[in-house]
Amino acid sequence: MKNLPQHQSESDVHALCSTDDIEQAASRSRIRLVRRPGTIAGKLPWNDVRNGKLWRHGTQLILVLMNVYICTTFYFWVRFYETGGATAYVSRPAGIEGWLPIAGLMNLKYTLETWNIPPIHAASMLLLLAFLLMALLLKKAFCSWLCPVGTLSEMLGKLGKKLFGQTFFPPRWLDIPLRSLKYLLLGFFLYLVVPMPIEAIQAFLMSPYGLIADVKMLNFFRFIGETTLISVIVLAFGSLFIQNLWCRYLCPYGALLGLFSLLSPFKIRRNPESCIDCGKCAKACPSRIPVDRLIQVRTVECTACMSCVESCPAKDTLVFSIAKPTGAPGQTRTRGVSGMVVALLLTLILGGTIGYAKYAGHWETNLPEQFYYRLIPGSQMLSHP
Repeated sequence: MKNLPQHQSESDVHALCSTDDIEQAASRSRIRLVRRPGTIAGKLPWNDVRNGKLWRHGTQLILVLMNVYICTTFYFWVRFYETGGATAYVSRPAGIEGWLPIAGLMNLKYTLETWNIPPIHAASMLLLLAFLLMALLLKKAFCSWLCPVGTLSEMLGKLGKKLFGQTFFPPRWLDIPLRSLKYLLLGFFLYLVVPMPIEAIQAFLMSPYGLIADVKMLNFFRFIGETTLISVIVLAFGSLFIQNLWCRYLCPYGALLGLFSLLSPFKIRRNPESCIDCGKCAKACPSRIPVDRLIQVRTVECTACMSCVESCPAKDTLVFSIAKPTGAPGQTRTRGVSGMVVALLLTLILGGTIGYAKYAGHWETNLPEQFYYRLIPGSQMLSHP
């Protein structure tokens, strides 16, 4: 690399180093490099509307703020009934149902067998269906675009990289069996729910525990046990070293979405005719997928985060699309969807589901107030039926 003037910033140095790497890769591959318009060292500026990361991070921020509002509001709603009406009243946020995946799974089975949507926690089922639809269409975009736990895990990974200068990767012989853990957890929950008779599901949902399952979920975090607290601390600390530790190895929700994502028509696809084999896409992938060696990414680990697409310096070479891109450099005939389109599609699916639920009367779980006055103060004493 050429000598740099003293006034150049560190970011300028990194940009020039990256530019040299790209030029060298293009020279080795003997493929003419046609750069993506507007890129500097192969990347778009962070505030460019064409940058998929801008849309993803913006969507993540909005969802985190929404969930903070939902959880805070729900806490004060619970406190109103715990204190016998002595505190300020706020309406129950129906979005809390998104934190009840097991209730959603039970309601889904009940609905499929009876063709009736249950009146209790119906929104949990509808939100589950929305997330499954996202996976069917857009891979595991829910995990990297909407899930607040996924966002927190991602932030911890970035913090760890800043603190320790690198991200640690378990060896392949350990990584593969660890990834199977989330499928074992998913299998455990499916084993509990799928064989349940409809009468048992109905009895559970109508039991005192089932009626305030959302309150029990809140209490799980409010009155967290020592073992659970240690587990959370270990996971958080481990996420500083291993990126997306919870998501990659233990999340059963992500495992379920991953299986549905295998049917997604949209995939990350690479045009080998214009690829310069720089390897930047594989280095950028948080799921450690060897994107640079694949024509299309089929794996259940892909979360459609677009990190690989945004790292590619070659125009229309790596895309998130239905059809494989083909054509000589600069003449690719298939264009992928942008981050803005992904954000729009996710918004339409989520917003459409909520809109339907409100219109059909399935968004709110409204019990008579005397139920809440009686059940919530003693919720800690309620055991699983």
